[in-house]
Amino acid sequence: MSKAFLFDLNGTMIDDMHYHLDVWYHVLVHQLGATLSREEVRSHMYGKNGELLDRVFGPGSFTEEEVARISHDKEVQYQAIYQPHLHLIEGLPAVLARAKSNQVKMAIGSAAIPFNIDFVLDNLNIRHYFDAIVSADDVTLSKPHPEVFLKGAHLLHTAPSDCVVFEDAPKGVEAAHRAGMKAVAITTLHTPEEFGDLSNILFFIKDYTDPRLATLF
Repeated sequence: MSKAFLFDLNGTMIDDMHYHLDVWYHVLVHQLGATLSREEVRSHMYGKNGELLDRVFGPGSFTEEEVARISHDKEVQYQAIYQPHLHLIEGLPAVLARAKSNQVKMAIGSAAIPFNIDFVLDNLNIRHYFDAIVSADDVTLSKPHPEVFLKGAHLLHTAPSDCVVFEDAPKGVEAAHRAGMKAVAITTLHTPEEFGDLSNILFFIKDYTDPRLATLF
């Protein structure tokens, strides 16, 4: 029985990572001149936007103001193409409702900026399910560092060992492992093989209709 659920957002609650990939590829290759394949772009898609730019172009290639502008423009493009398709992954509405009725505390722990978190929560009217939100602006160190999930557990007044993290990315599951938390891995963008031998994974799911989720309540 879990006392708290911590959800990543992109790729975990909504299946939108392919849209992020499309926009990042356009921004990095066509707007900023990087020589990357789509698969190489995909490999860089974790952590804060500024960290991604540092990995691709090298630290200090852009000023803070330029990073903020590139990041904002990228997210505006993403929201414009994804909004017509915006919906929770199948089965998640029922899981959120059941968790709430069973008094399971819930939080979001995401590398997304508040602009994107608000885009999802307010357009889908699901903010009331969450007792805490930890965004990219609330942490110093990104996943796979455990800060985001430890801060979420602290805000929920719940021990890490009583939390289950829902994640779609190997580095997110690694962050949960380093926080002392079990995880459920959603295979929206990554295959089970890409998660390696992370020992904290309870099971892999394609979506939230998986009957094994009932064991968490």
